[in-house]
Amino acid sequence: MISDVLSDATTRMSKAVDAAKSDFSNVRTGRANPALFSSLLVQYYGTPTPLQQLASFQTPEARTLLITPYDRGALNDIEKALRDSDIGANPANDGNVIRVVMPELTEERRKEYVKIVHGKAEDARVSVRNVRRHAKEAIEKLVKDGDVGEDDGKRGEKDLDAATKKHIDQVDELLKNKEAELLGA
Repeated sequence: MISDVLSDATTRMSKAVDAAKSDFSNVRTGRANPALFSSLLVQYYGTPTPLQQLASFQTPEARTLLITPYDRGALNDIEKALRDSDIGANPANDGNVIRVVMPELTEERRKEYVKIVHGKAEDARVSVRNVRRHAKEAIEKLVKDGDVGEDDGKRGEKDLDAATKKHIDQVDELLKNKEAELLGA
């Protein structure tokens, strides 16, 4: 029973770390990367649609990204969504493709991105801690109801704390790598 609670908690903590990794990939580092646009929604015939579903991406140069829509009728909608986004790029539409040239990152902008990444990391840590809290409550309930012994409950809580520390350390490592990437890019 405790093993089920721990297994579920570990799975949910891993998902929180994966979400942080995904969030970090959306913060740009001066290179054009299609992952920057993974959360961008385009108003496509009145429906918010992820850009990844509407176009293909190519990176001919380090700071240039070519976006080729599958439906040329969506070209202007995609361009508008790119202009309105906080990515900081200025898209150019030639009638067939949209060329996005990523501007050089200034020191001020890099520091701003580091703050954003720190916020995303803290969100991930909070998520991991919430999973821990719910799992701890479930273990305490099992002990209280007499389904497991107190010693097993204490052992389960120690295992839960170890899993929590492991996942928070993973988030911290991701943060450290992303911060180095942003400041050194």
